[in-house]
Amino acid sequence: MTVLHLADEREAADLAAFLSRLLHYDRSAAVRLQAAGTALAVFGRPASFEVLAVRAVRLAKPYEDGLDVTLDRTVSAGEFLESVDEPAATAHVPVAVTGPPWAGVLPPRGGWRPEPGLPPADSLRATVAAVVAEFRSRTQELAPERRTRAELDRMGRDIWSRPVGETPLPVRAVHAAQSLGFLRSARAAAGEEAPAELFASGAWLRLRTPYGSIAVRRAGLGPLGVSVR
Repeated sequence: MTVLHLADEREAADLAAFLSRLLHYDRSAAVRLQAAGTALAVFGRPASFEVLAVRAVRLAKPYEDGLDVTLDRTVSAGEFLESVDEPAATAHVPVAVTGPPWAGVLPPRGGWRPEPGLPPADSLRATVAAVVAEFRSRTQELAPERRTRAELDRMGRDIWSRPVGETPLPVRAVHAAQSLGFLRSARAAAGEEAPAELFASGAWLRLRTPYGSIAVRRAGLGPLGVSVR
């Protein structure tokens, strides 16, 4: 069985936390794993957000069987989580599963350029809190007979598709980053803020923080009308 040797216990704990959050939204979630050298990228799609979440994991060495093998496999997020041994800083790669459509459509590896206009991380968190409060308030104001799934979905699309600041990034991408733990403060005791940055490459936008990235197509993932790799 393929064994991943993670850099340390903290790296293992962060990976486990990320997988747990994905499973909170979808108990049958899958993740696509790509590894080369001493880096592992874990891709997932949290249900209902219409974004891709990317967690980079540092490896002490790629595999138990050598350093010259790369990994690209879609697996069960639940099985992968169960295999994470935090004290040993290892994880076993489960058998491959038939991947969902999104797993065949990943953001480009290169060509990313900075996109201006993104507010600081504390403002992003405030934005998420405000729109969540707005959604709850507007829901409560609906008459019971109008509180249908279709109406709630319409309201949600209106709120979560709004651009963030002066950028084309939709609010749902920031909400996903907050929900997955990517927007938490770094070195809070020292009063330092984890930077959030926005990049663009082709039709893709990527919100990056030290804890992970959220990638989204400018028009949403929608139909898979892009190249597959």
